[in-house]
Amino acid sequence: MGFTVYDTADLPPEHRFEWWRETVSQGAGPTSITSDHPAGFNGSMGVLSLGIAQIATMSFPTMRSERTPRLIRRSDPETYELTLVLDGSMGVSQARREALLVPGHFNLWSSSRPYSSLGTGGPGAEPSRAVVLHLPRALVPLPEAKVDRLLARALPSATGVGAVFARHLGSVVEEAATFTEGDGQRLGVLTWDLATAFLAHHLDASDRLPPHTRHQLLLTRLDLFIDANLADPYLSPPVIAARHHISVRLLHRLFAGRRETVAESIRRRRLERCSADLVNPVFSALPVHAVARRWGFTDAAGFSRAFRTAYGVTPREHRLAPETARACLA
Repeated sequence: MGFTVYDTADLPPEHRFEWWRETVSQGAGPTSITSDHPAGFNGSMGVLSLGIAQIATMSFPTMRSERTPRLIRRSDPETYELTLVLDGSMGVSQARREALLVPGHFNLWSSSRPYSSLGTGGPGAEPSRAVVLHLPRALVPLPEAKVDRLLARALPSATGVGAVFARHLGSVVEEAATFTEGDGQRLGVLTWDLATAFLAHHLDASDRLPPHTRHQLLLTRLDLFIDANLADPYLSPPVIAARHHISVRLLHRLFAGRRETVAESIRRRRLERCSADLVNPVFSALPVHAVARRWGFTDAAGFSRAFRTAYGVTPREHRLAPETARACLA
């Protein structure tokens, strides 16, 4: 599977803006969109369906969008749209509130309430860019009256739950072409859980989240921590548990549903990094043992045995095999 990408550059200039308006309205409900420069409008979007969730990427020049009461009466998909601004700025208005969003801000809006926005490109007339997650409102396991308090607010993504959620969306977009149908379904559930946890965090309503959602958010944090600390030779279950203020027993229980233990997960990820570095021309002059040490292996012989068990060849054979090298860099 992968993104279905639409680009106005594939259309005659005179049809681009009208096509954009119709495409946006199909996804978010009838929307009035205007632009100071509709002729030759340049916009693109990518759409990825993940079962319970749908992610869209958007790139567009300065434009105004509005959902009026009349348009809502015409059709309402009854969704929340959770938008992460990547480039440019966006002024939004809904539920008698206004906010100015800059890169790194999330914004939540409801298709069932009047809404308006003005997206402005970055310096040098660069287009605005955003990632949008479509959430069927009826499936959000939080009180609607409380969730609506977040409408038209700038919700940051620099730290904490927001950072975890933003990185997840970025990773899904980046790796979309590699997903199988099963991957998409599983990632849809994970994306949904993280979105719910993000909203609950800003509502101080984490205690209302289903247990599996809280556990999934914690697992995501653990994965990010492990990936960021693979070079530390002392990375271990007790260290990971202590840094996240949980018991080692709970850590192992969280990993119980996976095919590998915590230690196996650390070793696999380290081996994957070493495998990639060994065939990367940037590290061609670095001895094998130095590559291993870069990713937390302090015992050269132990690393060689683990690598051969995982890949069927020694690290040196892997480095010298042109076909293997090309496959690992692809």
